[in-house]
Amino acid sequence: MKKYLSKISKPFLDRVDIITEANKVNHKELQKKGKEESSKVIWERVRQAREIQYDRYKSEKIFFNAQLTPRMIKKFCVLEEEEEKFLALMFERMNLSARAYHRILKVARTIADLEGEERINKMHLSEAVCYRSVDEKYWGEKEWSK
Repeated sequence: MKKYLSKISKPFLDRVDIITEANKVNHKELQKKGKEESSKVIWERVRQAREIQYDRYKSEKIFFNAQLTPRMIKKFCVLEEEEEKFLALMFERMNLSARAYHRILKVARTIADLEGEERINKMHLSEAVCYRSVDEKYWGEKEWSK
């Protein structure tokens, strides 16, 4: 798998917003009963998040968080001190590029919008960072030096 994935360059990977692995699921896990959201509930949450973004960016000539430029990220993805420290730590530990850093902020902004939150908090950042965790696993500096 790593040999196949090594054909994808890190600069290309940096241009993808969300990267995650789909783990194998066994039959017993599929049979578990639990509370699941219906597609209608999920659709409504997405619709509301899109409306939030449309309203937020109506004077910016963009529609969605994915379209944010680095200048706009500074304006619309403001972090409190605790969140800033957390993201700085992740930046160093994961050896992130500036592009990956901006992608994390845009994804965290979207997660906050999906939850109807005005402010990006540490949980939103943490989830967004998880969507970049395969960067280090398959494209980390250790892999490039081999």
